[in-house]
Amino acid sequence: MWPGQQPPGGEQNPQAQNNPYQQPGYQQPNPYQQPGYQQPSPYGQQQPQWGAPTVPVGLQQTGGDGSGGGGGNRTKLVAIVAATAVVVTAGVTGFLVLGGKDDDPAKASEKTSPSPTASASASASASAGSDDNPRGGEEEKATIDGWKIVVNPKWGIAFDVPADWEVQSPGLSQGFEWEDKKQSSGYDSIIMGGTVEYKSKWCGVDDDKDGKIDYTPLAMAGSKGASGAKSTDEIAINTPAWWVFGGYTEPDKKSITFEKKATAYTTTAGVVGSYAWAQSTNTPQKGKCDSDGKAITFGFKNSKGDYVSWNWYGAKGVKDEVPKETIMKILSTVRLHGEPTAN
Repeated sequence: MWPGQQPPGGEQNPQAQNNPYQQPGYQQPNPYQQPGYQQPSPYGQQQPQWGAPTVPVGLQQTGGDGSGGGGGNRTKLVAIVAATAVVVTAGVTGFLVLGGKDDDPAKASEKTSPSPTASASASASASAGSDDNPRGGEEEKATIDGWKIVVNPKWGIAFDVPADWEVQSPGLSQGFEWEDKKQSSGYDSIIMGGTVEYKSKWCGVDDDKDGKIDYTPLAMAGSKGASGAKSTDEIAINTPAWWVFGGYTEPDKKSITFEKKATAYTTTAGVVGSYAWAQSTNTPQKGKCDSDGKAITFGFKNSKGDYVSWNWYGAKGVKDEVPKETIMKILSTVRLHGEPTAN
């Protein structure tokens, strides 16, 4: 089975229709079923068998030829700058999506040529600053000495990252968009806010030959809503494969393995939830920045009782790959933060 017909809700681009969490019991045959096919997973699970699924299944075949993520010429890396009125470059591959809310954007035309000087204030908001913590956590102390605090006020979530990670500016959400002709918009996507990047210029290419280098980070983390979810296990199982798909394998799904059983977990601050991993192995690669990928999602409830998730994804099998120990240490710092501003 595939974990969900659509990427889980929350920060998701509303172009993507039909939230899988609102389709209880929905099932359909997986078009990639290969009798007897299994692939080892370093995270303790094998390629799930296609029987008795407990979560919605059946992602439709997609295609895509934009640039972005570890997937090189596969998907478009989406950036959403809330409450801005101009198109600006955001220091990421792809194009910008603008809107008042990070889960309700209005897509900028793909034919638009973003201007790096369109707005000084907007550009500052869209760029990733590594010297300071722009997410307003300066008055607080990280739970791990020497680390930085990352805050997503919309969902009331905070976590810490090592000092050399680059905390993104308030109002910026990031994710992936890819072609899906079965959607009315022609696209599908998965997006999160409260983001932080590691080695933001890990790999750079000029695929569209416009003279500008598009950079791919080695890893990224953030948080998002999970509107319509029924359990933390469902969130954990349904979500991470989509980050691997969007960032590293699209349109290929055969190279992705994911855990079909979530692991119960409690963070240092006492947040109770579930996590699960996904990864790709031997994904067809064409571009300089292509690689396999891995991802983890931790599902839980915020102080309003809304289902939310913390997400991490990064390149796999490359130099300086982020070790599992570091990822789990970051996860251990996830905590509730203030009153969520999401309606």
